[in-house]
Amino acid sequence: MSPHDDTSRTGRSDPERIRALAHPLRLALLEYLDDVGEATATQCAKHTGESVANCSFHLRLLARYGFIEPAEPRGRERPWRPSADRNYVVPDESVPGSVRAVVELAELTVSQEAASFVNFLRERADRADELTGTPLPTSLTKDTFWATPDETEELLGAIGALLMPYIDRVRDPAARPAGARLMRWFATSHPDLRVDPAPGPEAPDGAPHPSTPIASEEA
Repeated sequence: MSPHDDTSRTGRSDPERIRALAHPLRLALLEYLDDVGEATATQCAKHTGESVANCSFHLRLLARYGFIEPAEPRGRERPWRPSADRNYVVPDESVPGSVRAVVELAELTVSQEAASFVNFLRERADRADELTGTPLPTSLTKDTFWATPDETEELLGAIGALLMPYIDRVRDPAARPAGARLMRWFATSHPDLRVDPAPGPEAPDGAPHPSTPIASEEA
């Protein structure tokens, strides 16, 4: 039995599995399959501009780690689809290498998403005359807020619940109303580790102000 046959190797915090996803073409293939539902290596090659052989190799690797799975054959064609029960990646300090692997994946993902957004803005500017009067709802939001970990989890859950009815339309073309566009959503949230947690209203006199940055030690 190879190590990849063990279900523990497809755990959400497995660094080898996380690094398997941290590849530009694999991320592009996974996004394409998410968009279209299923596709063959030939269709993936046409979409990405890569060779069929190269796409086949990376599709098989994505399948090896449980991100995608074979779809129903179409004659001689062998399409792939996103895995119905795929686990997303989660850093786990107790798993050696897990956090670092997530850092590598996050760096690539953020870079690609930022490039995608900027490319859209450039294309919209280049096609300004053609797109005049076309509704193109676009947002770039940067906010700061104070919340406890529980409140933050509740907030993220609420945002996810708001998005879910629209995300479901990816799998069900019949649910897409006329004029609906394929939208890209990318958002991050994280605590600022340079700032101490709020001491709360019951803090004794002299407690640090919650917005006081943590001073770094001089070498």
